Amino acid sequence: MQTDRKDWRYTVMPAVFTWLKESESGALEIDFDVTRQQAAHVLKAQGKGGSRFGGLVASGTLGENSYLTPEQRLALLKSLSDIAQEYEVPLISGAAAETKEALATIIEGLAAVGVNTVMVMPPKTKEAPSDEEMYAYFALAAATAKKVGVTIMPYNNPDAAGYHALSIDLLRRLTALPEVVALKISTLDVSIIETLIVGNSAVKVLAGVDSVTVHAGLAGACGGITGVGTIFPKASITMQEHVLKGEWAEANKISQALNSISYLDAQPLLLEYLKFAMGIHHNDPEGGLRTYGKKLTQPEIDDVRARYLLAKERLERLGLAD
Repeated sequence: MQTDRKDWRYTVMPAVFTWLKESESGALEIDFDVTRQQAAHVLKAQGKGGSRFGGLVASGTLGENSYLTPEQRLALLKSLSDIAQEYEVPLISGAAAETKEALATIIEGLAAVGVNTVMVMPPKTKEAPSDEEMYAYFALAAATAKKVGVTIMPYNNPDAAGYHALSIDLLRRLTALPEVVALKISTLDVSIIETLIVGNSAVKVLAGVDSVTVHAGLAGACGGITGVGTIFPKASITMQEHVLKGEWAEANKISQALNSISYLDAQPLLLEYLKFAMGIHHNDPEGGLRTYGKKLTQPEIDDVRARYLLAKERLERLGLAD
């Protein structure tokens, strides 16, 4: 695989969790300090080969972020923009709306608080738009991005997210837009990635599901966005180092060690599951259970804990549990 280590798209990037705390009134509010600490912690991490995460993903379009007000999201991203700048990585966030006009407004707001690249989901409509309607939606996003000085990344996630699927033909058309710097493909079917690469070897694809990171690399993905890597950054970065070198057996060892917890990244409650695992990892399990979203049941809590402990035990044997 042809690589450019200065290009953030050839790395993995952590999707940091929005940490919450109880206010004096007992209501939940964003804990900006802990969220910033998390971001700095993962950006300091290094793989065994010395490389680091190449970007910072915050306030995407799934899970808890869907419960934040626009004001909360912008405040959170503004608080993280200086962390991204300190570590010289792009700040990446997400956008989704029912109309292309509403999407344009969101992109303008994200750019104003320091976001560099916007992951753009398909329209949040009940009926699936035609490819032409979908293209117009992304085309206006690209035009808006150009106007405000950011780039975009069309985001295809029809499985866990339940968004309208983007067809192969549409994805190919979108890569021709100058403001599109990559495609984020979140699916267990990595043949989609291979089909895109076969059609155009210059296409940059980021994998979005942790359990298929190695398979996505084999199919031609150049990098990825990870939730599990926020918990086990050294393992995630090292796995990507092996993928870039074509050291598939070594990469697969790490993937297998992470399997028990990577499975959670493809589930509808991935945010709640992985956030709780993050809380366990940093001795703050109650903090990890604070969420604006669905409250985990005791069986779910027990399952996540068991999966986390198994992954940690396996990674310790590889020297990658940091």
